Amino acid sequence: MNEDRFISAEDLRLFVVADGMGGRAAGEVAAAVAVESIENFIRRSHDTSDFSWPYGIDPELSLDANRLKTAVNLANRRINRMAENHDDYLAMATTAVCALIANGHLVAAHVGDSRLYLSNGDGLHQLTQDDSWAATVLGGKDAVAGSSAVRHVLTNVLGARPDTLVHVQERELTGTETLLLCSDGLHGSVPHETLNDLMTSSEDIQELAQRLIAAALEHGSRDNITVLIVRGCGDWCANGH
Repeated sequence: MNEDRFISAEDLRLFVVADGMGGRAAGEVAAAVAVESIENFIRRSHDTSDFSWPYGIDPELSLDANRLKTAVNLANRRINRMAENHDDYLAMATTAVCALIANGHLVAAHVGDSRLYLSNGDGLHQLTQDDSWAATVLGGKDAVAGSSAVRHVLTNVLGARPDTLVHVQERELTGTETLLLCSDGLHGSVPHETLNDLMTSSEDIQELAQRLIAAALEHGSRDNITVLIVRGCGDWCANGH
């Protein structure tokens, strides 16, 4: 069963990938609820001030960053409540990685181990850090003795608790970058060097997406693989596949 979900809302320049987990169909439900909730709030708060801030405002973040952070928090609350109220959804959760682009400004938010990469003339850069045992406890190093069984365990996801930690960052874009949002079905099997080579191998982003998925399969990926590519064209007239 495919428990990955994604949103490519080009009118909002919002892009989201979620990788669900949980028994029965619960992971699929959690991922679907996450992308739907995030898109709904970003759409509802687009070009209007007629909305509330249930989690307050972070003065160190831009308006768009606060919007995206709120959207992810709302998704977490909705998934957590569903899990508490329905036995079939017990312990369901999901990762989420989001990119919101406005006037050449990138806002990224993530929870879990789905990743956002940025490719430019300097190579491929991983913008997000996984909420995993390996990244958080081991500092990204290879598993040491006794820890290999848990190094991929996630330390932070959407839906597991009433509140979650949403990682948010902002940066300016030049309009020539390519963004890659993906689930761990890709980055968990394909080495960074190979990803870097592939990201510069094709001008056509649909072809590039297929090459990335093929590489994951060739490297033995046994997980769902979701690849979402967004490329600027001078003024960030975004395209997503």
